[in-house]
Amino acid sequence: MRILLLGYGKMGKTIEQIALERGHTIAGKIDIQNRPEMDRLGSDDVDVAIEFSSPEAAFDNITYCLKKGWPVVSGTTGWLEHRSEIENLCNEQSGAFFYASNYSIGVNLFFRLNRQLARMMNSQDYQRSMTEIHHIHKLDAPSGTAITLAEGIVEETESLSGWKLAPEDQEGYLQIVSKRIGEVPGTHIVRYESAVDAIEISHTAHNRAGFALGAVISAEWLSGRNGVFGMDDLLKNLD
Repeated sequence: MRILLLGYGKMGKTIEQIALERGHTIAGKIDIQNRPEMDRLGSDDVDVAIEFSSPEAAFDNITYCLKKGWPVVSGTTGWLEHRSEIENLCNEQSGAFFYASNYSIGVNLFFRLNRQLARMMNSQDYQRSMTEIHHIHKLDAPSGTAITLAEGIVEETESLSGWKLAPEDQEGYLQIVSKRIGEVPGTHIVRYESAVDAIEISHTAHNRAGFALGAVISAEWLSGRNGVFGMDDLLKNLD
């Protein structure tokens, strides 16, 4: 496949390396410094775009690609207030759009474990909390992965109405603590605590390779499809 990279930071460079190892070619590498170069690409020059840019650029990048007829795999977080607009545009254009807050296969299995544990703990008297830790360059907080985890817990817990980002704390809401430390790729910890014990599950990424591989696999899977998809659709093939 000919892959257009939108966002060429550390994640984009890792995706490039894995894509080349898997036999793909890079149709272009677009970042804020060379954005006009994307206008020189024709509709037939790109098979799929993989978008890991910034919250400010994501909506325009994805819109451009869908109007150009390019399938898009996006992993940028912090722009999801516009997600319904993108999904509507995708359907109007008979395009293909794949979004995930985290492309790591391990994290997506963790999402399932998180929901199952939340369901089991629904009627138990435990205080629920979450901590997410990322590198100092991450612009949004909480992380998209933390939001996905929080939504899973809230949906399975009758006593919760939503989530709040610390230091804000409110009865009936799951509190998320966000930390930005060094070059940490990503750590997410879900904790249940009572007066007698505590239960904790966590996922720790050692590097960006797992995220990048998942994004490339998603781009391969998206080929030839139309519609709006996510990791649940991909993982059905892995069950």
